[in-house]
Amino acid sequence: MMAAAEAPPRIRSLILVAPVNPWSARGKGLSLLFTSPPVAPFFPYVMRRGLILHDFYFRRLFGDTRRISPGTLDGYRAPAQQPGSFEYALGVLRSWNRDLKALESSLSQIAHIRTLLIWGSLDAAVDPTSATTLQKHLHNSRLLLMQGVGHLPYEEVPEEFNRAVSEFLMRAGPPA
Repeated sequence: MMAAAEAPPRIRSLILVAPVNPWSARGKGLSLLFTSPPVAPFFPYVMRRGLILHDFYFRRLFGDTRRISPGTLDGYRAPAQQPGSFEYALGVLRSWNRDLKALESSLSQIAHIRTLLIWGSLDAAVDPTSATTLQKHLHNSRLLLMQGVGHLPYEEVPEEFNRAVSEFLMRAGPPA
């Protein structure tokens, strides 16, 4: 959304999948906790040693854990094993709330862009109820709420997800 706000004339349409937004409270409190002076110095250390929690966290992102394909969790775990990954995450958390304010003030620049919002009704990462408020700021948008699906609809129900994306793109017409 921020990239689109930087150059709205270059963007014909957007497909946003459970995007972080100012109206989802999830993450706001955690960002303050993890970046607080007593916790921040230990965040990378604890996270490196707590990779077992990684699988717990990513399982929460699925509405139905039976839909997790073999190897999926390994794929999501790989970046966390790269040097500097937790320090990078801490930097993201430090600017989280400031970035959300900047995003909110930028939405008027992309309000006219044709947008498909896709959310899972069981999203544990970005509150699905925030979708309707975000949609009010994106005047040319359509919301698809996938029932029984978590934060990763492209992983959980790829056929349904791809069908929705294809239909949206087909209605967009050929590039100008």
